[in-house]
Amino acid sequence: MNKARDLRVGVDVGGTNTDAVLVDSAGAVLTSVKVATTPDPIDGIRAALDAVLKGADTARISKAMLGTTHPANAIIQRTGLDSVGILRLAAPSSLGVRPGAAWPEDIHTVVLRSAAIIEGGHEYNGQPIAPLDEEAARRFAGDVQANGCGAVAVSAAFSPAVTDHELRAGEILAEELGFDFPVSLSHQVGSLNLLERENATILNAALLSVAKSVTDGFQAALAERNLQVDAYITQNDGTLMTVEEAARFPVLTLGSGPTNSMRGACALAQVSDALVVDVGGTSTDVGILVEGFPRESSAAVEVGGVRTNFRMPDLISMGLGGGTIVRGTGRDVAVGPDSVGYAVVTEALCVGGGTLTLSDISLAGGRLDGFGDSSLVAEVDSATVTAALEWVDSQLTVMVDRIKSARADMPLLAVGGGAHLIPDDFPGVSEIHRPENYQVANAYGAAIAEASGAVDKVYSYDASSREECLDEARELASNVAIRSGADPEQVRITNVTEIPMTYVPGGGCRVMVKAAGPLA
Repeated sequence: MNKARDLRVGVDVGGTNTDAVLVDSAGAVLTSVKVATTPDPIDGIRAALDAVLKGADTARISKAMLGTTHPANAIIQRTGLDSVGILRLAAPSSLGVRPGAAWPEDIHTVVLRSAAIIEGGHEYNGQPIAPLDEEAARRFAGDVQANGCGAVAVSAAFSPAVTDHELRAGEILAEELGFDFPVSLSHQVGSLNLLERENATILNAALLSVAKSVTDGFQAALAERNLQVDAYITQNDGTLMTVEEAARFPVLTLGSGPTNSMRGACALAQVSDALVVDVGGTSTDVGILVEGFPRESSAAVEVGGVRTNFRMPDLISMGLGGGTIVRGTGRDVAVGPDSVGYAVVTEALCVGGGTLTLSDISLAGGRLDGFGDSSLVAEVDSATVTAALEWVDSQLTVMVDRIKSARADMPLLAVGGGAHLIPDDFPGVSEIHRPENYQVANAYGAAIAEASGAVDKVYSYDASSREECLDEARELASNVAIRSGADPEQVRITNVTEIPMTYVPGGGCRVMVKAAGPLA
């Protein structure tokens, strides 16, 4: 008799801890663990899997989800990135600004190897700016080879609306460079706005080797433990993509860590509209849940100093966590922003180390329980404890006030291993929830995440009726969600946004639709 395969594993890699949970079909947490993140994060993932699976019936596990900081860290630290050739299809309209013109010099030097702007691309209404210069695209392929580029990024004007030229350029590059040569097309990565979408596509191409190491490492860790499961990576918007898709579009996973925490907080607390404060060992992220999903940023998002426009949660972050280093005494105390990170389990005073951290301050101040030995922080000056906690409270209050879009009080969900630092009351907060398993909300958010699909297109309401255009966009988004693994019977539309293009003829309107549903 076949066993029910009704369990799933969620893993989330943070700067300090790697968390894992084992969850049943009803969403109940059966086991949860926190292990120290390792210099090679895959080692931490292995350790977390071993701990969370101890004593479990692994034959019942059908799915495994991972949220990871690998790609974001690669950009921030400028390590492991591939060199990229950039082909822009927009001449003669965009010759005045070169690809990567506003990039910080350190990442520009590492990533941007070769660039060309050739004729091609479309207007918002689908009319070509110029025919695609196929010979120029073939010449560019020669430059890519000559310059030793590891990947290519292709962007075209208004390609989210009309994909023809990008797709044809991709075919030409495959013919010239080989069908296994990595090529990122911008309409698959970002939305409208050529330069920001081009930047996101370049970052995506630069991260392909990093992504392969992550997905291969995760799948290897699962195979080593004889887990015959479907594997997924969490995205910026709190939903899932298959490991195969994550290997192609790593840039869509950059904000998955805080998003997992927000989705996990929502599910654990059963609150769909709230502030979420996620305090880790190194940093704190503050965001807002709207109908169960993180509010997305409406502005261009900078990643490692590079301006992009792919979907990212609207967050405020700062260097404040359980491992944050505290210096000085009394009113002269200085807090962070540097942190001992995953070494807090050995470096903090309360575990016998020699560094005063915010975990020590929290323990001495009566906020932290269950970590370390309080006798080891008994000699910390009370004025230092008071001053440090006042600083923490003031910083968190400012972050909460900045993220709110209205003056009305809102509930606050406190999650993360460093959530003990959050005080019991806040100005502008109606109530504070610390749900059960809040310390592993990030891993839980990964475990219960759904599959999704999104569409961002320009429609002409003069050519077709508004309802016909919206129905088509809803259907396209639902189909993308189904291809991502969502159950066709349970896909739902979670967001529809219309932005009229007021100053252009033809009744143009930008339509953004998102669909989501539980995994099939």
